Amino acid sequence: MRLSEIKNILETVEGVTFRLPKGTYVLEHFHVTEVGVVTRNFIDCGGTVRKETVANFQLWDANDYEHRLKPKKLRNIIALSEKVLGMEDSEIEVEYQDTTIGKYGLDFDGKDFVLTVKNTACLASDSCGVLEKREVVEDQSCCTPGGGCC
Repeated sequence: MRLSEIKNILETVEGVTFRLPKGTYVLEHFHVTEVGVVTRNFIDCGGTVRKETVANFQLWDANDYEHRLKPKKLRNIIALSEKVLGMEDSEIEVEYQDTTIGKYGLDFDGKDFVLTVKNTACLASDSCGVLEKREVVEDQSCCTPGGGCC
């Protein structure tokens, strides 16, 4: 989800809820403690210089049990971040503390904002020798000791 998309959604929803990938919810008294720009400059394993920029939202569960973030308040936080930081219409990455700080993508299912799983990947698979995934053979009859297929 891009920054422009969340801003449009926040114009129409009555509440702000975030659902984790496994179906549980971020506690309703969460805070958005940061909205920012994260830029990552790096070289992939194939030697290509790359730059990635995301709009970063950090969610935090506090012991402020009466707190509820309203859509208008989140719109105001985003607007201030755009003005002060010069944010562009980037993809949103959400940080949330589980057993460690997790980084998630963001989607919307018509009711809840959904934190989506992000995965690592080789960005230079064509030049670094990573083999394509092989199809898994379901028929186990060929996999006998010494058969060479396993």
